Amino acid sequence: MLQKRCLSDARLSPKDQCLAAVVLGIALAAALWWAYFDLVMLSAERRLTEARAEERARLALDSYGYLHLPMVAGIIFAALGIEQTLAHTGEPLGTIPAVALCGGIALYLVGHNAFRLRVEGSVSVPRLVVAVVCLGLIGVAVSVSSILTLAVLVLVLCGLAAFETASSREFRRELRAR
Repeated sequence: MLQKRCLSDARLSPKDQCLAAVVLGIALAAALWWAYFDLVMLSAERRLTEARAEERARLALDSYGYLHLPMVAGIIFAALGIEQTLAHTGEPLGTIPAVALCGGIALYLVGHNAFRLRVEGSVSVPRLVVAVVCLGLIGVAVSVSSILTLAVLVLVLCGLAAFETASSREFRRELRAR
């Protein structure tokens, strides 16, 4: 059924397009997982452990209640965009699926930054830059193949992961040693 839903492209068979879109969708999900579970969750755990009862309750409600809503919404929107990519791999995304895919990733990153701001008192400038890049990709997504849009998003998020990993090695060691 998935193969029937994919539209053909001159360079790849419909089956290959769908396979590529599935692999890219999984890679995008893995990049979002990494963005969530890398450093901020470790420091959030430490911060919650160190907080006193009333402060801990407020911090937990704000961080894991309210501030997770934009992240969850971003994941849902991105999933809609990925589903539309699977359905139309050889075509550009429509406006709504393009906003869902690219805007969903941006919303996730902004929500994660809000979480980080509440827990650590700081924001990640690289994540904000990537969120803006994702918003800029909306205009591109309506004019290029949907699978190309998905591939660019995966490259941008994997680039973010590589940059953050390389630039935070010492902090990562210190945080995990505590």
